[in-house]
Amino acid sequence: MNRRAVIKMLAHSAALIGAGVLMPAMAVAAWNKRAFDANSQFVAVRTLLGAEPLATDLVVLKVPSIAADGSVVPVSVKTSLASVESISLFVEGNLHPLVAEFIIPEGTEAAVSTRIRMHKSSTITAVVKAGGQLWSASQDTKVTIGGCDG
Repeated sequence: MNRRAVIKMLAHSAALIGAGVLMPAMAVAAWNKRAFDANSQFVAVRTLLGAEPLATDLVVLKVPSIAADGSVVPVSVKTSLASVESISLFVEGNLHPLVAEFIIPEGTEAAVSTRIRMHKSSTITAVVKAGGQLWSASQDTKVTIGGCDG
């Protein structure tokens, strides 16, 4: 390996490291701190999305009816709505009800699966922003062991 190849490799490595450092900062820049810090679901939804959603069966929310452990509650959301921009998850009984927001890139399937934490038995709500409209689905989940402290 000659000196030119080593310098080129070091330059590429530095660029990759720099990109890795900047990517988390870019993600945090889009984070809505006021919505995630809200103490009620109504305020969190209004702060994040600007309005109240309408319930629809076009948003499919899958959560367990009973969660043995509130620290790992599986949740999946999918929809057949067109032009989906985001999917947000709220847990009404948590200290901070907004638990996740997923930005859906244009042209991708509008489906997410994750695990969330629940402080106590509560209603889980998925809100889908599609074509400038807000749509939701909700389901109650009973938690036998709480998963959030505070």
